[in-house]
Amino acid sequence: MLKTYNESAAAQGGLGNLRRLTYFVAVVETGSFTAAAERLGITKAVVSQQVARLESEFRTSLLVRTTRRVQPTEAGQAFYLRCALILRQAEEAFDELAEGAAEPSGTLRLTAPFDYGVGVVVPVIAAFRQRYPACKVDAILSDQTLNVMNSNIELAIRVGWLADTSLQARQVGTFRQLLVASASMAPRVAQLQQPQQIVTLPFIANTALPEHRKWRFSRQGSEPQDVTVEAEVYLDATLAVREAVCCGMGLSVLPDFAIAGDLAAGRLIPVLPQWLLPSGGIHAVFPAARYRPAKVRAFVDLLAAWEEERQGR
Repeated sequence: MLKTYNESAAAQGGLGNLRRLTYFVAVVETGSFTAAAERLGITKAVVSQQVARLESEFRTSLLVRTTRRVQPTEAGQAFYLRCALILRQAEEAFDELAEGAAEPSGTLRLTAPFDYGVGVVVPVIAAFRQRYPACKVDAILSDQTLNVMNSNIELAIRVGWLADTSLQARQVGTFRQLLVASASMAPRVAQLQQPQQIVTLPFIANTALPEHRKWRFSRQGSEPQDVTVEAEVYLDATLAVREAVCCGMGLSVLPDFAIAGDLAAGRLIPVLPQWLLPSGGIHAVFPAARYRPAKVRAFVDLLAAWEEERQGR
């Protein structure tokens, strides 16, 4: 990591240092001095000279240069992540200053779980783009939880229960977990009277969940029932579990946002609907910063309105 620098580095000040950070980030992202120069509209010599000067002043090797590609060192990669964040914030600050923060603009970088992203976030992106055509969206839909503190992500949508309560977050909605089966299993499902009886039917486990075997069912006027199931099929994606259930492979627990259309069309049916499973929250999570760009605020407001309509509130 970079720990010290001499006085000449500090003396460069403001925009001079900002320009050199821009050169360095461009080299890392393009993988070459030539491509970085083309992106920036300057000569390769200027880029190479300024990056070399940066390394000299900090007495740290930031890049590994080969005949084929330029790659960051460990210190260079850490420095790149910080630089990219600084440059993005600087760009947003200039944009906000120029436009008076009245209208969202620029590229919104967000992440969301794949299933919720496909079912909810993508339609919200479409509505967002229609309302704010000056905005672009770069979305990563993945069931891997990306660290918003160590990436260029400006907004992370979390579905479930927040493990880190220190995060800056806003709850935009809730979801229900539903035990469902294919309509073809209706005769067998109709025989079930108690949650403990679901172990007599095939079960499909969603291994993307932290806990996919133990379920707590509750009903007004009754004691909660804890059920541990042994699955016949294990799948690591909610949409894959949904498809397996639709094919009649067994019962499973799925979030309401992933199966609303299937329930409405009669492809899936609720199992023991009088017994409820725990609900979960849907949160917008932000990097720690005093400043939140207009584009982020606008998208979160739109998502919250979309969730309110989806849940019929």
